[in-house]
Parts: sequence; C-alpha cells; structure tokens
Amino acid sequence: MDGMLSQDEINALLSGMAADGDDASSGADAGGADAAPAGDVASAAPGGGGEDELTDFEKDAIGEVANISMGTSATTLYSLVNRKVDITTPEVTMSTWNDIVDNYEKPCVFIQIHYKVGLDGYNMLILKEDDVKIITDLMMGGDGTSTDGELSELHLSAISEAMNQMMGSSATSLSSMLGRMIDISPPEASLVDLTEGNPGDYAEFLMGRFVKISFRMQIGDLVDSTIMQLYPVSFAKELYDHFIGSQEAAPAPTPEPAPAPTPEPAPAPAAAPMPDPNMAAAPPPNMGYPQQAPPQMGYGAPQMGYGAPQMGYAPPPMGAPVNVQQAQFTTFSNDINPMQPQENIELIKDVPLEVTVELGRTRKSINDILDFSPGTIIELDKIAGEPIDVLVNGKNVAKGEVVVIDESFGVRVTEIIK
Repeated sequence: MDGMLSQDEINALLSGMAADGDDASSGADAGGADAAPAGDVASAAPGGGGEDELTDFEKDAIGEVANISMGTSATTLYSLVNRKVDITTPEVTMSTWNDIVDNYEKPCVFIQIHYKVGLDGYNMLILKEDDVKIITDLMMGGDGTSTDGELSELHLSAISEAMNQMMGSSATSLSSMLGRMIDISPPEASLVDLTEGNPGDYAEFLMGRFVKISFRMQIGDLVDSTIMQLYPVSFAKELYDHFIGSQEAAPAPTPEPAPAPTPEPAPAPAAAPMPDPNMAAAPPPNMGYPQQAPPQMGYGAPQMGYGAPQMGYAPPPMGAPVNVQQAQFTTFSNDINPMQPQENIELIKDVPLEVTVELGRTRKSINDILDFSPGTIIELDKIAGEPIDVLVNGKNVAKGEVVVIDESFGVRVTEIIK
C-alpha cells in the first residue's frame, strides 16, 4: 500500500522472470523462427568475441599483463641461476592441442599454476626438457652443461621451486597492477610426451580452444628457447575484466595548482638616520641570521650556500625582539656522604677472577714454531729456582714457588707485588 515491495513479492517476480527465460531458451532450442543463430549469440558477447575467442583488444591487454608478470619472473630467475635472463615481449594467440603437438619439442615439462586468492582459475607453463636441465644444473651450482641423462624427480622438484619463486613474484606484480591480493598454490611439474595420452588428463581446458602466450627466453649463452603459457579462455577474460576495472578505477591525475598571484611590493622602509662621524662604527645587532665573514683579499667567490641558515632553522622575522637570558645553574653542596671503601668491597666480593701461574715466557719465529713436534724442548726466560709470577686477570699481583699438593701442582706465595 505504501508503494514498497515486500520480500515475498520480490521473490515471486524473480521466479516469474526465470520461468520466462526458460521458455525462451526452450523455444530457441526447438528451432523456432525467433531463435538467433549461434554466431549471432557469440558476436553479441561482451567485447565482441565469442565465449571461446578473444578480441584483439583483449589479446593486447592480456599480453600487457603477461609482459609485466614475466618481467618480474625474469628478475627472480636471474637471482636463482646467476646468469643474465632476457624474456622478450609475449605473443598472444588462440591455439589448440594439435597446434602445440605439431610445433613444440617432445617431451616437455608441464607446470600447473593454480590461483587460490584474487583470481579463480589456473594456467599451464610449458618448458622444453633441455631448458629444464640447464636451469636446474645452474641452480645446483653447475655451469649449465650437465644435461646428459634422463629428467629425474630431482630436476622436477628443482624446477617446481624455481617456478614457485618466479610465479610468486609474478603474483606480487599482478597484485599491484590489479589492486587486489593475489596468491598461488605451489606449482606442480610433470614430464609430458605430447604424442601420448589425452590432453584432458593434464587440464580440461586443453580439450578445446585456449589462449597461448609465447615468450622467447635467453639465459646467457646457454638457453635461447621459447616458453609458453596456456590460459583457459574464461580465465583470460576474467583477467582482462580485472585489468580494465583497475585501469578505470585508477585516480585521475591531479591538476597542477594555479600560480599564486604576485604579491604587491612592500612599502620602502623609512630612511635610517645618518651616523655621527665622530662616533666609532658599531657592528649591527644580530637579528637571528648567521653573519657572514667579510671576504679575504684574493679569496675566490664564497661557496654556494655559504652563510645560509641550516636545515630546520627558522630565523625570527626581521625586527623581532630577541629574548636573551643569563644561564642558571643548580648549586651543589660538598656534604655528600660517600659509602665507605669496605662497603664498596662487599658489593664485588662474589665476582670471580681468573688466577694464572706463569712459569716463564720466550719468543720464537714462525719457522721455529712450525718445527715443533712431540719431544721438542722449549727454553724459557726463567732461571731454575727463580720465583714464578701469579697473574690475576692478566695483571701480575704476586710471586711464588711451585709445590706439589698430593698429586696436583700448586704455588706458595712468597711476595705480594704492590
């Protein structure tokens, strides 16, 4: 009655629209006169392309996204193999499984990258077998020439870790580009013989038409090859939508502010009184600015910035009064009652000290020390029977003589050194 629809009325309307849509689709399937051809439906899709096709504009956008992503990945791969890595501008085309089989080396390595945050889907990265061997050999500290033998689980594990770091950095670039958090699951690598098996066993989208992005990859003088990324068309369109949405949501550039009006000239100050020639010229008062020393005779031009106030210094306005006060200091009395020396000693009696008994010393050259062997006799600077030194924390405090207590050596103090 108040012109508002209740929730039940809204649900009823939606149900009626769905029923009408089902009837229309049934009539189209029955081949009615009003049914539109499949080609017309495809051409009416957003962007001008069918569900399994991309327009040229969409291809350009996907190529731009892939170019930025793989550029970041190349930097990450450089840090892993310690070789210069170049990945050229990608080429985006529509392809089928037969095209891949006819134009790519066999076997090759498939790496699946699943997006778990920010994007819904996955893509496939294809590398040649020899390229994987070279990359993994460089990652393990080799020179990239150990490519003999078959591809093992160790190679697949190493290339999976490399792709994990590469595509992780690529996801970071996508996050910045699309303005949303994007994360991937750890990539899965497998060796695939393109001539065997069903493409649907590797990925369902390989059964139809898909997006192929080709890159030329160069690693020093070891690799000059082609790598490919395969996208489902639906994932490519989703990526395109996010990319266009992020471009439209980007803030417009802030216009430059208009130049401030030129201030009117201030009135000229009143003429200062003429000084009395009979009085000595007094130096001008310090107005808060650092004073410049007069240039010496023969001295060059002052350096740039000479006499300028330091950063953070705000001089008072010209003519402002300067408040100068005499410094005030607190007076301390001499009637401080210090702790007695005995009390100070009590505080540190538990501190452990290292006591060393030095039998004697000598100096030897490096050549003599290298000749040491069991049985070598070293002559010290002490005479037999001469008192030995007692050191406390490296300081000589006493002298004594060596004694034997039960089965241990000891020292009897004979003199305290002041």
